[in-house]
Amino acid sequence: MTNPPDKTASDAPTGPAGSVPSTVSDSPARTPDLPAVGDPGQATSGGSTPAVREMGSLPAERTSSAPPVGRPRTGMFFARDTGDTSGYGGLVKEPYTPPRTERPYGGYFDEIADALASAMADRQIPETAIEQITVAHREMTIFVEREHLVSLLQICRDEASLRFEVAASISGVDYGAGVPRRLHVVYDLLSMTYRRRFRLEVAVDVTDATVPSAVAVYPTADWHEREIWDMFGVVFAGHPGLTRILMPDDWAGHPQRKDYPLGGIPVEYKGAEIAPPDQRRAYT
Repeated sequence: MTNPPDKTASDAPTGPAGSVPSTVSDSPARTPDLPAVGDPGQATSGGSTPAVREMGSLPAERTSSAPPVGRPRTGMFFARDTGDTSGYGGLVKEPYTPPRTERPYGGYFDEIADALASAMADRQIPETAIEQITVAHREMTIFVEREHLVSLLQICRDEASLRFEVAASISGVDYGAGVPRRLHVVYDLLSMTYRRRFRLEVAVDVTDATVPSAVAVYPTADWHEREIWDMFGVVFAGHPGLTRILMPDDWAGHPQRKDYPLGGIPVEYKGAEIAPPDQRRAYT
C-alpha cells in the first residue's frame, strides 16, 4: 500500500488529526471550461482575506472537532547518537499542521464545494460532516466525519454536478504515536464525466480504528479495503469479506503501522539473520 500524493511515511500529518500537503499555492486562480484530469488550475489559499460564507457553501471554519496537528521530528534514518556521521541525527523539524483553506479555492474546486454543499442540504446531512477543506499543491482534500463518509461518497458518485464515478485509489496512512487520530483513510476520486479529481479523507484513532466500508458505493473498494486492513489494521464495517490480502491469514500485526517492529530478515539458505535496520553498522 502506498501513501497518497504529497504525503510520505516520514512526514508529519495531514488531516483532521494529522495529514495533508504542506504548501498552498499562491498563484492566481483560473477556471478552465474543461480542465485536464488533475489540473484544477492554480488553487489559492485565502491568505489574509477572511472567508466569505455564501448560501450553500461548505463551512470555512469548524470548531466542533480538534484541528489537524503534527508532531516534531528529530533525527533521520534512526540516527540518534554519536554513531551518526551524516549530521541528520541533530535534525529537528517543527510539527506540521495543514492549513485550513478559505474561499475562493480556485479552479473547479469552488464548483465541487458548492455542489457538495447543495447535495448535503438536500439530503439533510449536517455541515459538521465536513471537518476541514485544504487546498495545496493544486489538490483539494475534504476531511469528513466517518459517520457520514458513505453518504458523502454516494453524493460524489451520483450527483449530476459531481459524477465522481471512479474511486481511483483508496489508501491508508499512519502518522505514528503521539498524533491524535493517527490512522487515515484517503479516497482519491475521479470524474470521467468532467475530468476532475479531488479526495475525501477520514481519520480515526488507533484504539477505535473502524471506518464504514465503501464497497456498496464503489465495488472496487473491496480490494483496497482488504489491503488497508492487512497493512494498517483499519476495520471496514460492512465489508463483505475482510481478510488479509498480502500477509498470511495467521500473521500477527499490521506491517505498515509506525509502531510495527522492523525485525530482522531471515536468510534461510544460510541459516543466518540480518539485523534490523536500526541495529546495523554504526560509525564510531
